[in-house]
Amino acid sequence: MRPTTTLLRSAWKGPFFVAFPSLQSALRDNTPIFTKARACTILPNHIGVRFMVHNGRDYLPVTVTEEMVGHKLGEFSATRKRFSYRQTKNK
Repeated sequence: MRPTTTLLRSAWKGPFFVAFPSLQSALRDNTPIFTKARACTILPNHIGVRFMVHNGRDYLPVTVTEEMVGHKLGEFSATRKRFSYRQTKNK
């Protein structure tokens, strides 16, 4: 099995982010920003903002903290359900 390698974005391009027009009003009013931009990098000015990130089916709430800076929005909204075996009545 080959070791996993991550593809990094070129340093001269800078981080990928989406310019959210209502960022300041979302901070002030504590209203969530609905987005489908899962590949958007979290910047330091996003701290404290509530995002509703689309996971392919629903919008999941994500509140940005200091530890999240530099990560992607999609990392914090899971796209798959947890699997658990159901116990059946027939044994």
